Amino acid sequence: MKVFLNPGHAPNGNPDPGACGNGLRESDIAAQVGHLVEGYLIAAGLEVMTLQSDSLSEITDTANDWGADVFVSIHCNSAASEFARGVETFSFPGSVGGRDIAGCIQRQIVGAFAEIDPDFPDRGLKEANFYVVRNTDMPACLVELAFISNEEDAALLKFQVDDYARAIARGVTDYEQAIS
Repeated sequence: MKVFLNPGHAPNGNPDPGACGNGLRESDIAAQVGHLVEGYLIAAGLEVMTLQSDSLSEITDTANDWGADVFVSIHCNSAASEFARGVETFSFPGSVGGRDIAGCIQRQIVGAFAEIDPDFPDRGLKEANFYVVRNTDMPACLVELAFISNEEDAALLKFQVDDYARAIARGVTDYEQAIS
């Protein structure tokens, strides 16, 4: 299976670091998690391409041209309220495959973090018309790992990067097993 990973926002945060908060930048966290996920998926025998870019069309065109079987975009959430917390994963409205891969990843993150932080909220699966899930030819999802604007979530993003990466990789391999 060919997996396309898209750590959100621009490499090195230039020109767009994404959400920022609690001393963290979304582009940096997404890149760290994406790099680790790539390694775990390669070790599991999957083909992986990773691209972090400020150009959404470059991202989707590259994934489509490569012939990816699945697309995963990795992000950190942010909200005006400092109390917003948790993980949520999006797929394009009506995409059964997108919802399936989103569900596999969401379940793995929720399960992994139930042990680390029993109060970590499962914000569930959602549908959205995000560019990267709308313009890819394969099942696609966008995972919002946690809220960078929340102090507790930011600590998870800073110190549990490997747990996020392992959970995403397990979600992808769960999806691979489900479709084979």
